[in-house]
Amino acid sequence: MSDVKALKVKLFADGADLTGMKEMAANPMIKGFTTNPTLMRKAGIADYKSFARDVLKAIPDRPVSFEVFADDFEQMEAQALEIASWGKNVNVKIPVTNTKKEFSGVLIERLSKAGVKVNVTAVMTAEQVKRITERLDAKTPAIISVFAGRIADTGRDPMPIMAQAVQIMKAKPKSELIWASPRELLNVFQANSVGCHIITATNDILKKLSLVGKDLEHYSLETVEMFYKDATAAGFSIATRQAA
Repeated sequence: MSDVKALKVKLFADGADLTGMKEMAANPMIKGFTTNPTLMRKAGIADYKSFARDVLKAIPDRPVSFEVFADDFEQMEAQALEIASWGKNVNVKIPVTNTKKEFSGVLIERLSKAGVKVNVTAVMTAEQVKRITERLDAKTPAIISVFAGRIADTGRDPMPIMAQAVQIMKAKPKSELIWASPRELLNVFQANSVGCHIITATNDILKKLSLVGKDLEHYSLETVEMFYKDATAAGFSIATRQAA
């Protein structure tokens, strides 16, 4: 667990802050990027296409995933084809269902057969992975993003589901599994151990890579020092009784 260089899982950065994305792009360990409408809204993005163009100009050499936001499959397809035209390194994120709980399988199949590199997102179950995999074209690269972090948020261990997904997706060798929505750096090593191809994480998690293998006694001392310095800087004081 202590050797980052021994990791086989690819590290992707997840976010929508262009400055932060450029910072991560300077790190050769980061092999790709993902974003979504929620992250873009939080980042204050107003012009979707302009933002995407800026990202692709800054990051032309690694895969970047942009998501459709329509809820109607016909409109999703039109958006997907437009997004795919923005660059050869673009993956188009398609939600596994629309808000009506209708499976996106027909659309996934059409896009994949047309050569669009889809990233099917918001996936939570092995059954969904199976249904998606069946729809993928064997000749076209694709990604399936299973939200392991959200699975864990429900009190379930995501590891068995992720391991099952790895096996299911072997039917389409050009497909890759993403461990999405990680909650801590340990998830990187869990994703690696289960055979995930990719894990996508926010910058604050990825920045913790420098802590891997850190001496715990030294880390303990640093933590004590942090508490002491912060208490001193805040000017905290407690009136105490003098010992008899």
